[in-house]
Amino acid sequence: MPSCRSNDFLHQAERALENEQLQTALNRAKSGFVNKRLNAIQLVDDFEFLKSKAQQSKNYALTNLGHLLEQFEQKVVSCGGHIHWAETPDQLNNIVLSICQENNAQRITKGKSMISEETGLNVFLEENGLRLIETDLGEYIIQLAKEPPSHIIAPAVHKTRQQVAQLFEQNHKLGNRDLSEITSLVEEARQVLRKDFISADVGITGANVLVAETGSVVLVTNEGNGDLSASWPKTHIVTASIEKVVATIEDASNILDVLGRSATGQSMSTYTTFFTGPKRHEDLDGPENFHIILLDNGRSKLMNGPFQDMLRCVKCGACLNHCPVYSNTGGHAYGWVYPGPMGSVLTPLLNGLDQAKPLPNASTFCGRCEEVCPMGIPLPSLLRKLRQEQHNNKLEPLLWRMGLGAYTLLSHYPRLYHSSVALGQKLLILTKRLFPKKSLSTAQDTQTFMQQWKAKQRKAP
Repeated sequence: MPSCRSNDFLHQAERALENEQLQTALNRAKSGFVNKRLNAIQLVDDFEFLKSKAQQSKNYALTNLGHLLEQFEQKVVSCGGHIHWAETPDQLNNIVLSICQENNAQRITKGKSMISEETGLNVFLEENGLRLIETDLGEYIIQLAKEPPSHIIAPAVHKTRQQVAQLFEQNHKLGNRDLSEITSLVEEARQVLRKDFISADVGITGANVLVAETGSVVLVTNEGNGDLSASWPKTHIVTASIEKVVATIEDASNILDVLGRSATGQSMSTYTTFFTGPKRHEDLDGPENFHIILLDNGRSKLMNGPFQDMLRCVKCGACLNHCPVYSNTGGHAYGWVYPGPMGSVLTPLLNGLDQAKPLPNASTFCGRCEEVCPMGIPLPSLLRKLRQEQHNNKLEPLLWRMGLGAYTLLSHYPRLYHSSVALGQKLLILTKRLFPKKSLSTAQDTQTFMQQWKAKQRKAP
């Protein structure tokens, strides 16, 4: 399991704000995600209706999770597949290694999988002598860069085109090939990865949805690399978490209706594939061996508790794309696999609140994350609950607790409170002028809100 460095959030955020190349990449990506999503939902007569259906499907699945997981296992086995249960990241990694060793695997192709990022699977397999190649273009880029993903659907969003070209020049035998255009970069990656697809012994993918009714694994991609990783090697291994299961094909369809629109602004991802068991006699292609590994890693403890809503997350990334904090710091500042608002909730829940103290406070509480979440997850409310737990367990820094005490005191004396707010406003503006790259403040007015309100009331007829 990769180490959690979320307690270094403030330092990492400062470095991100000072990184000009990162800021360039984030600014380019910011409007693209937001505008595409907006255009996609405007093409639907009633997107709120689609959201409600997806939420109902997920809520039913969570209410009946134990039963559906048993049904899913029975269906997978009846189709000739194998189910493995992993309580911890180490267990999942060892199960994958065991399957690879049983099949004498040397080369592995892998599609994008956040669960494998959560368990540190790549490093583990490479330490045990296996050659693993990421086949998603973004994941391949950051694998060459030896970096973790900075976004859950666009892993290399923090890289500029020039940085990607430099990585290819350092790792490929280019000759005289020109990499000045995005199309040439894509073609370069395609030519290199094609050899790995053909020679792979094992293919590993994630899963977007698991269907209990049929024992199917639903995988969505925009490059087709997931299908090649699943179909060409003799062995296909799926890594997924337990809350991915839903009851029926219709429920899976309900989630797919909102997933693509929220993630990439598409009515449906380019490739949406249902995998059900290994290759049958009449099939033209497919794996001979089909394994699904289901990871818990603390998720079952969230059931029937105050944070169960977080298990509805479909990892679309909409909350990241609309978050003013993420849009300025990028994903690496959050210090673990899941960034942005969903990561600020999920990371403390999976790693422990003491390992991610700054994250519940890495939010402006503007509410955009909840507004755009297709699964209706009340992220600001969950962050408040984490803040309350921090306070109850005295996990905040001493200076923070002193600040809360000062606020409590000032709130009893309105005049003193307003004077202090006015002083704080002036200090924010001064900080922004002195340290424009480090300041997250957007303060521009020299007057506080209350001062402006009173002035407006005096001018009113």
